[in-house]
Amino acid sequence: MIEERWTAGGLAGTFAGGANAARGPAALLLAGSGPVPRDGAIGTYRLIAAGLADAGIRSFRYDKRGAGASRALAAREDDLVLGTFVDDAVSVIRALGARPDVSAVVAIGHSEGALIATLAAAKIPLVGIVLLAGAGRRIHIVLREQLLAMPFAPEQEELRARALQILQALAAGERVADVPPQLAALFRPSVQPFLQSWDAFDPAAALAKLSLPVLIVRGARDIQISRADVEALARARPDARVLELPEANHEFRPAPEDLSDRVAQLKSYDPAAPLVPGLVPALVDFIRAAAR
Repeated sequence: MIEERWTAGGLAGTFAGGANAARGPAALLLAGSGPVPRDGAIGTYRLIAAGLADAGIRSFRYDKRGAGASRALAAREDDLVLGTFVDDAVSVIRALGARPDVSAVVAIGHSEGALIATLAAAKIPLVGIVLLAGAGRRIHIVLREQLLAMPFAPEQEELRARALQILQALAAGERVADVPPQLAALFRPSVQPFLQSWDAFDPAAALAKLSLPVLIVRGARDIQISRADVEALARARPDARVLELPEANHEFRPAPEDLSDRVAQLKSYDPAAPLVPGLVPALVDFIRAAAR
């Protein structure tokens, strides 16, 4: 893989490609939630870029606003809403499409990035979008399921109940000032505007408004996004290609079959593990077909 540092829309990232110098399509990798750097929390996006480069497909991945070399673009966490990241994606798509070596752009969104890809596609032309482990329902529904599935100790059940109360209040448009320290990572007051802006969008309804080619991918051993999300997205776009990778977790690494073993599942989020075999070939086939 040949990489070059490149800035698009003010966001610092890495443009990657193979040895082929001919003009061709490029994939924009859109990260999941939080201050995620260009390679992803455990390097997933760099592995995808490398796989695409081996197939002669260019890609661009960038540090999200507030992360890595794009950290200075986010002065206050309170000011960040989902629309901020959608606008960033649109700016990057515009810059990527203007490169002389890029003939077309496909957006590949992971987790939260799947919704960002969907919303960006409504604002700027793309030849296709890929939704990797993307929610198909409003985020408060997905988070509620995750909280209910988490293995809280018996003495921590009150904490789970408080988390569910806070989530319900946020979904109702309220703000919550009194957040227990144990829940600050998810519900601190400065991130609540973002969570509420995210919850304003129904991913399936947004996807139904698009007419471009869509690939929906989920790992069957994903403990964060359920099959119900894939089904909601597929109902919204019956013509979309749907791929479920049997051994993959949320980061598309091999995971144990026992989904109830949370410790083993979390250990499968291993930066040293390879991507599951079926992911990159499916991305390559989709990008080539969409860019024809």
